[in-house]
Amino acid sequence: MRKIDLSYSDDLLKDHEIIALKEQVILAHNQIHNKTGLGNELLGWLDYPNTYNKEEFNKVKKIAKKIKNDSDILVVIGIGGSYLGARAVIEAINHTFYNLLPKSKRKYPQILFAGNNLSSNYMNDLIEIMEDKDISINVISKSGTTMETTIAFRILKKFMERKYGKEAYKRIYVTTDKEKGLMKTLADKKGYETFVIPDDIGGRFSVLTSVGLLSMAVSGVNIDELINGAKDALEEYSNQNVFENNSYKYAAIRNIFYRKGKDLEILVNYEPSLQFFSEWWKQLFAESEGKDGKGIMPLSLTYSTDLHSLGQYIQDGKRNLFETIINIEKVRSDIRICEDEDDDKEFEFLNGKSVDYVNKKAFEGTKMAHIKGNVPNVVITIPELNEYYLGKLIYFFQKSCALSGYLLGVNPFDQPGVEEYKRNMIRLIKSAQ
Repeated sequence: MRKIDLSYSDDLLKDHEIIALKEQVILAHNQIHNKTGLGNELLGWLDYPNTYNKEEFNKVKKIAKKIKNDSDILVVIGIGGSYLGARAVIEAINHTFYNLLPKSKRKYPQILFAGNNLSSNYMNDLIEIMEDKDISINVISKSGTTMETTIAFRILKKFMERKYGKEAYKRIYVTTDKEKGLMKTLADKKGYETFVIPDDIGGRFSVLTSVGLLSMAVSGVNIDELINGAKDALEEYSNQNVFENNSYKYAAIRNIFYRKGKDLEILVNYEPSLQFFSEWWKQLFAESEGKDGKGIMPLSLTYSTDLHSLGQYIQDGKRNLFETIINIEKVRSDIRICEDEDDDKEFEFLNGKSVDYVNKKAFEGTKMAHIKGNVPNVVITIPELNEYYLGKLIYFFQKSCALSGYLLGVNPFDQPGVEEYKRNMIRLIKSAQ
């Protein structure tokens, strides 16, 4: 089975509503593939699974092998699209407690993250963890001017220079612009190994480039299979027919719900390892659609955990929301619920059942309850959580997001509002001097 299945609650949405968007979908499809729409200069991700730089890809694998051999920890320094995609894949594919496994079982370096916040506690705790370990660093920034990344790199660069002296440059890897920017200038000056962020791919669409691939490969992720999944998705989701292209159908459904006043979408997963995949998804859609006074607010929840905190609101609260559920058919491992001689028989019906079986019944029962409560459900089912299907799912959402943005009438590839807080922060810091 090599597909992503998409279904939706047809009692809350009819096929004729999707048919009504057919011509708009075709128009948006042509704008994407002919590169004539808003933000067309940032459509490099569209064909990237076929056109990626093979030399750079092989370099990623070569350096990843080096880091595996000489490092206990790889610290990834970046924020937003510079780290979310990588962390999403690493946590989705690997052991749930990857970083806590002993080295003999983990086999690969621990992957830690910095530069995604401005917490002094976080930074000091990170440095304490690294004191007696061999470290490599991958700093990711196209311009080198992002405040959180700059601060973390400044501190950790000094840490590396104190620890390794003149040899520190051999353990610092920079992913940045090919030719210009502060980070590129510094890398050339210090002799750091560099990787390229393509000019025509924005941060939140960059997960399948060197931005995400290096740390993924270090953690043991099969990046060849990741790209293969995206390559098959590129072909499958190039059909302009909204009923034959699940990526487009998802975009159309979202816009129909939005026009009905449902302006809050919850991405739901039933696997905690998908938490950071959800974080990546939130950035993808929030930065792409949240502009010009428009857009669906993307949120994410992990069930059944969050049913015990937000389930009441979802069931009976304001009816402006819908759910998109990622359903994994086959889990990596399962475990049976054993009989308990101390059980008072109330839960005797669980005996012999697997935990995944119960989890899937929780999914089915929750879906039934929420639909009854007028919360539309869209279900995206993938056969299993591996590199191939994750690569395919990443491309699925990227293509859907681009089309959805055009249906909404916005440029899905810029993010002008992100800069406002940065300008204020810098002004306030300078004014206090």
